[in-house]
Parts: sequence; C-alpha cells; structure tokens
Amino acid sequence: MSRVLTGKDQLHKLFSAMTEQTFQIDFGVADPPLIDYLSDLLVRFTRLDVIFKVRNIVGQRLEEVAEMMMEAEHCHNTPKAEIHRHIGDFTLFWTGVYPEALKRLKGFDRKDAMIDYQQQGKRSYFLASQLTGKTTDHASLLLRLSDEFELCSAGLRKVRAEWEQTSTK
Repeated sequence: MSRVLTGKDQLHKLFSAMTEQTFQIDFGVADPPLIDYLSDLLVRFTRLDVIFKVRNIVGQRLEEVAEMMMEAEHCHNTPKAEIHRHIGDFTLFWTGVYPEALKRLKGFDRKDAMIDYQQQGKRSYFLASQLTGKTTDHASLLLRLSDEFELCSAGLRKVRAEWEQTSTK
C-alpha cells in the first residue's frame, strides 16, 4: 500500500529539491545537514504561527527582533537557546526569502529600525550554538549557520526565484 502525500510532504519535497539544487549545483555547497535545515525552515515558515512563535510573558506574539532579544534575556516562556535560534531563523527568512519586507519590518517607527538583521542573525545563531552545547551536531550546525549567514541568505533568495519561476510555467 502506498503512502498518501500530504500538502506538507509535497511542499517539503519541493523545497528540498530546490534548496539542494541551489546550494549544491549553483553555489557548490555540499552540506546535507545545512541544506536540510534550510529546506525545513522554508516549510516551517509557511505558517504564520511559526514565524511569530516567540511570545512574551502574557502570551502576546512578538513580531520584532528587538522584542525577541528582550525575551531571550528574560526567558519567561522559552529556553534562551531556542529563542536565539528562532531569531536566527526569523532574520534569515526575511533577509533571504523576502528582503523587500525589510523596509516595513525595520521602519522608522519600529523597534527594529536600527537592527542589522544579518548581523543579529549571525549573532543569534552563534549564541544558540553556545547555549546548545559545543559538542553536539546541532550546535555545530547552528555555528555554520552563523558563519555562513550571508551565503544562506543569498541561497534562499535564489530558491525563491526558482519557485517563482516554477509557478509561472
């Protein structure tokens, strides 16, 4: 009996193929754990509740990096490493997949107006790697995300261009 694919399965296969193509063929990066992480990020961030999953002490979703950074310092609801990883994911998603949204996200009337999303993303992945434990594979992956943030962001922009091109065919 064959397994029925759900929309999430199909989406994961699509993003996996596009991410693998982009990073291995176009960028020459053969790092399966990194590519898998980025594919999974794309699938996870199709849901708004995941993009804005960090909440404050009263349960309100935090929509700005500055607010998430403050929550990481106080750690009311979520472990510090998890918040820093999410900040890395959040900044990578917006700088890579939807960089045109940064103008609004960093508007002059927002707390994020002065935050450099790339630098904060690199810093947050680094902090998450240190808080996770230096010897784990997950910590190593988070450190690579920090070190290769710009490459990952550029790769995600190319993946978006690929899916937009595919959707117009």
